[in-house]
Amino acid sequence: MTTASFPRRLFARIAGQALVLFARAITAVHAEWRGVGPSPRQRVYFANHVSNADMPMIWSVLPHHLRMHTRPVAAADYWLKNRLRAFAGGEVFRAVLIDRRPEARTEDPMEAILEAIDQGASLIIFPEGLRNQGPEPLKPFKSGLYNIASARPGVELVPTWIANLNAVMPKGEIIPLPLMVRVIFGEPVTLRDGEDRGTFLTRAAAALLALKPSDGPGGRG
Repeated sequence: MTTASFPRRLFARIAGQALVLFARAITAVHAEWRGVGPSPRQRVYFANHVSNADMPMIWSVLPHHLRMHTRPVAAADYWLKNRLRAFAGGEVFRAVLIDRRPEARTEDPMEAILEAIDQGASLIIFPEGLRNQGPEPLKPFKSGLYNIASARPGVELVPTWIANLNAVMPKGEIIPLPLMVRVIFGEPVTLRDGEDRGTFLTRAAAALLALKPSDGPGGRG
C-alpha cells in the first residue's frame, strides 16, 4: 500500500462509519434476522428496491466484520456521476459498478459480479433492476440472481426486505419523518436440481415478498 493510498483508505473507513451512525440516527434502521443469522458465510443479499437509500440501509445494519466483506452491485452511471459519489461508491462501499447501457459497455456485468464473489466478497443486489416506483410490491426479477445461483451454488442467497423507507422519506419531502426502518433478512433460497430460470426467480421473489410487513406504512417498502 502506498503512502498516498493509506490516508484515502482511512478516510473512506471513517466516512463509512459516519454514514452508518447517520443512517441509524435518522432512520433508527435495524436488522431483523428471520430463519437466518449474521454469519461470515459468503452470501448474496437480494432485496426490494424503492430508493437510492436502499443499499446504504442494508450495508449499515450488517455487523462491522460482515460489512467490511460485503459489496453492493450498483449502477456505474449513478455512482460515477460526480466525484463525491465516485468516492462513496468506489471506496466507501467498494461497489461492483455495472454499466446499465448494453450498447456502451465493454465488460459483461456477470463477469464482474462473479469475479467479486471469487475474491471472497458477499454482495448486495437488487434483482428488480431499476427502482420500483409503481404500486406493485415487486417488479419481475431480472436473470442475474439465477445466473449467480447457477454459477456459484455454494453462495447463500438471502432475501432481504427493506421496510418503511418510503414512509421515512416520502417523495417531495426534505426532512425525514421519525419512523423506524427495518431490514428483514429471511431464510436462504437455493437453486434446486433441474430448476429452470423462471421457476427459480418466481420462487425467490415469493421468498422475498413473504418478508414484507403487512402492518402500517411499512407494508410496501
